[in-house]
Amino acid sequence: MRDGPIRRSLKRVALWNFTLNVRATRWIRRQRGGRPYLLGGECRRCARCCEAPAIQAGWLVASLPTLRAVLLFWQRAVNGFELTGREGDTFIFRCTHFDRSTRACDSYDSRPGMCRDYPRVLLDQPRPGFLPGCGFRPVAPNAPALRRALAALDLTPAQEKALARGLFLEE
Repeated sequence: MRDGPIRRSLKRVALWNFTLNVRATRWIRRQRGGRPYLLGGECRRCARCCEAPAIQAGWLVASLPTLRAVLLFWQRAVNGFELTGREGDTFIFRCTHFDRSTRACDSYDSRPGMCRDYPRVLLDQPRPGFLPGCGFRPVAPNAPALRRALAALDLTPAQEKALARGLFLEE
């Protein structure tokens, strides 16, 4: 299902709103001393992030039927996301723009902000978890200093490797 001019325009306005919101939120976090993980690796074009996009709604949207209906209507009418499941306050969708045979998006140029921002959105979590096979990975912002500290310890190579993986030190 390709986007027409009206849907493309709605998505453009929504993308501007999304971009401003994300930039403001990240700026505020940095001002408060937050240091998110850095993004390492590169996209392998596996398209696993497109198979089942998920949106974590706030408690208000998740608990009030009217707000939930507005969210689901917008996702269906504008983004082409069909609800397939729900886990608490996270809504799981099937994207009607994703072609499973070619593993490509038929409206890539007008994809929503959440699709454009993946996996950066995960970097603010305490322990970011990326999809299996994803070429991206989180890297600790202080990785070089932590690697030097690990090298100074009396560790076996296996222990050092396990710690580096667990502390997100692999670039």
